[in-house]
Amino acid sequence: MRRLIFPVLMGVLGVAVLVSLGVWQVQRLTWKEGILAEIEARIVAAPVELPAQPDEGRDEYLPVTVTGDLLAEEVHVLTAADNLGAGYRDIAVMQASDGTRLLVDRGFIALEDKDLDRSEANVTVVGNLLWPDEVDNWTPEPDLSRNIWFARDLPAMAASLGTEPVLVVARTQTGSTADITPLPIDTAGIPNDHLNYAITWFSLALVWAVMSGFLIVRTLRRKD
Repeated sequence: MRRLIFPVLMGVLGVAVLVSLGVWQVQRLTWKEGILAEIEARIVAAPVELPAQPDEGRDEYLPVTVTGDLLAEEVHVLTAADNLGAGYRDIAVMQASDGTRLLVDRGFIALEDKDLDRSEANVTVVGNLLWPDEVDNWTPEPDLSRNIWFARDLPAMAASLGTEPVLVVARTQTGSTADITPLPIDTAGIPNDHLNYAITWFSLALVWAVMSGFLIVRTLRRKD
């Protein structure tokens, strides 16, 4: 019986740890689904006026309406969109009716449309406030000579164009937008891998239990 203490103990402890990790991931899944539901509800809520001092912690995803002039000043963020292929996010400066200069992510433009003049006066944009988190240690520096960026770096874009660090991602916009396909905010890009993690941990627990059973059987056979 002494020979069985170690394999039984390791089997029980291993399965317990792996199952507890799986349960934890299930709990995290429930929590994340609740967060995503809250974000989705916030995204599609009725739009309000742009806050005087937008705050990331308070106003992320807030639906807003802004009216003003879209200027020729733009940055172009290299991207790809389903069914559209490679292109750019067109992020333009808006001179709002109250004088504020902010950024509007108007949507997807084709590679060949990069240098068209898309400036328009008296445009109304309905969209959501966003503070993108797309820059990491591997993000290339923007090619300022060709005005090509590789991520939406809000502080850097605002500094480059002389605007407030405020970005509205357009859902709808008035004016001539034939060459622009809006890329509105949704929750599809927010990772939620907790179900996969839970399945992994529970699968490992099953494998651990089976292997522990084989070890116990083998130990008993050696005893015989």
